[in-house]
Amino acid sequence: MAEQFVGKWKMESSENFDEYMKAVGVGSVTAALGSKAKPTVYITVEGDKWTLKTETTFKTTTITFQLGVEFDEKTADDRQMKTTITLEGNKLIQDQKSPVSTVTPSVITRTVEGDKMTVVCEARTEAKTVVSTRIYNRAS
Repeated sequence: MAEQFVGKWKMESSENFDEYMKAVGVGSVTAALGSKAKPTVYITVEGDKWTLKTETTFKTTTITFQLGVEFDEKTADDRQMKTTITLEGNKLIQDQKSPVSTVTPSVITRTVEGDKMTVVCEARTEAKTVVSTRIYNRAS
């Protein structure tokens, strides 16, 4: 299943991303910039190591991980998270938890169908769950 995720992906559309960013604690200026960004995502797999690189005009982030193994992640908005990524069927699920109780956890689920990747970002607070959906097209 890993091969379906591998490649270069360009964002086509994004819904509710600014609200998602606010829900995870991103400041309003950063949220406004982030919601306007059109990221390109590169996913590679070598053996059991995955790399997910996200490029925008503002910032580039890269994470390298093994499925099911928790790692320290510094998000594009500078949150320090304990992240575990798993592959469940055709879904790549990124579970971000913070060692700090004031930081909102989130789950990012990537699903590929043909040349389209759907990315659902969920910020889970006690009061509510804020969901953003982003669509990417395969570029290579």
